Amino acid sequence: MQMIVHDPSDGVYATTPDYAHAMEVREPGRLLFVSGTMGLDAAGQPGSSLDAQLALIWSNLRAILASAGMSVDNIVRLTSYLRDASFVEANQNARVEALGGRAVPTTAIVVQTLREDWLVEIEIIAAA
Repeated sequence: MQMIVHDPSDGVYATTPDYAHAMEVREPGRLLFVSGTMGLDAAGQPGSSLDAQLALIWSNLRAILASAGMSVDNIVRLTSYLRDASFVEANQNARVEALGGRAVPTTAIVVQTLREDWLVEIEIIAAA
């Protein structure tokens, strides 16, 4: 499998270093579509802060990916659902750290979550 980032410079606005306009995946053997994952611990309780929930989300995503024989290196698309627009920077920083600075196509959307104490939800697509 080959992953190729596409960030054209003509006719489209520039990306920032933390995301890419597009990722081409050539000859994937498997695709994994992961439901929105929240910052809940193993007992289903949300982390007590935004940072705690982001840490739990990435821990949960790593576990889900590992169950499919994958890692964060296999993520080819990511969507974040934020309860508040002020969460953008913390979410971005957690994503950049979790992906080791690797840029993938990403979208962040401000939404009303199902519960007030669920601050962030992230869904991913991975390829191997």
